[in-house]
Amino acid sequence: MAPDRDQAAGGGRRPQERALRRREALLEAAVDLLGEGGFTAVTHRAVAQRACLPLAATSYYFSCRDQLLTEAFALLVERELDQMRAYLDALPAGPPERLAEILATVYTLDRPRQLGLWELYLQAGRDPALQSVARAWTDGCDEIVASVLRRTGRPSGRAQVRFVTTVLSGLWLEDIVEARPQGRERAAEVIIRALGAIVEVRG
Repeated sequence: MAPDRDQAAGGGRRPQERALRRREALLEAAVDLLGEGGFTAVTHRAVAQRACLPLAATSYYFSCRDQLLTEAFALLVERELDQMRAYLDALPAGPPERLAEILATVYTLDRPRQLGLWELYLQAGRDPALQSVARAWTDGCDEIVASVLRRTGRPSGRAQVRFVTTVLSGLWLEDIVEARPQGRERAAEVIIRALGAIVEVRG
């Protein structure tokens, strides 16, 4: 009796699904390690151990460490942008002080993950393979800031958006690295000034 066509097709899908799950597990492990220990923590051995897979699996699914890092960076960026969007989507129109407080808080939602993200962002200056992902991070932040400014009735031209995003990026990086007391409050004060200044920036 000839095998059922659906069973045959399903038999072909199962190995593909298993391979996809294993590859995703390796990427998840790499993202976790980036957050915990940074760029140097992501080795083939460490990723395989974290994913509970054989060491050979990393070289099977990723031709080199650079490819693994690039894809992990892309996944990290995608998740960070999604988290920021979800956090800010419910943002009501309010006074500048409230908006500044929210923008000063959003980057502290997951400090270890932010550390890994910024470390790879800086590494992109030396590694062309990472640059397209770094640009996607910047473009995504611009889009989120533009959306927030529009929804709160503030100027949202290109120049205004770039100005606010650049201020935010500097504040985020400083606070993540230095972790100063009252860092968030200090950041909010600067953001209030930036929001007041964007009306003077020509888009």
